Amino acid sequence: MTPLIAAAVLFAALTHASWNAIAHTIKDQLVAFTLISGGGAAIGAVLACFTSLPRGEAWPYLLVSALLHVGYQVLLMRSFSLGDFGQMYPIARGTAPLVVTVLAAVFVGELPDAWQMAGVAVASAGLVGVALWGLKAAGTKPHWPALAAALATGLSIAAYTVTDGVGVRNSGTSLGYIAWLMILEGLLIPAYAVYTRRGRLVAQLRPHAPLGLLGAALSMLAYGLVLWAQTRAALAPVAALRESSIVVGAAIGSVFFKERFGKPRIAAAGLLVVGIGLMLHTS
Repeated sequence: MTPLIAAAVLFAALTHASWNAIAHTIKDQLVAFTLISGGGAAIGAVLACFTSLPRGEAWPYLLVSALLHVGYQVLLMRSFSLGDFGQMYPIARGTAPLVVTVLAAVFVGELPDAWQMAGVAVASAGLVGVALWGLKAAGTKPHWPALAAALATGLSIAAYTVTDGVGVRNSGTSLGYIAWLMILEGLLIPAYAVYTRRGRLVAQLRPHAPLGLLGAALSMLAYGLVLWAQTRAALAPVAALRESSIVVGAAIGSVFFKERFGKPRIAAAGLLVVGIGLMLHTS
């Protein structure tokens, strides 16, 4: 992993945490993801006019990935509606590099070395710490449905990360791949919103349109950079470095949403970051 690739993925981490925060800010999550998904599809359609079409062998991966992305968005909506951003975001993102390491070894033949395995162990300890520190006051219990939704979100992230890692390498065009991915994944949630909200949808979208469309642009930029990096570096280290967004997400939750993070959760998130660093040691 060259410094340029690392810098691109770190910038992707920043933009990714930012668009997730935007999505969390809009309280009506269906409205938020309608704007983000629909805006992404519109941007993708414009970009597709100026890029080449992905090769034929990439299309099965594109179709599967689009379905996985829709599932990811539904799960993310669910986790954001049930729990705090500062807790749900680290769990969802922290799960992904651990699972990507395994999936990349099994399906892509990218075997982790000893440093990466150590990173998986350390990051797992951090993940458990973040997940279990769901106490808002002494004597309360973690909100298990929220934690389950966040963990399921992380699994879906891992699944589409590996799918897209293989797909974009077969596409011949990173820009073309991200454009068509945004088009394919960006239609289902807006269609569902049109069906369920009917005549009320436009009025509900209008107050949040500028913020939602900004989120769409940031989402596309973040994942476009990751896809580009995946054509030039191994999947697991890219996924691991991308999840440095955990730190950004924790800071956003504390500063903008006034969510109590606390020293134990800071320590747990720190373990996640150390684990990510170990996974990147030999890259």
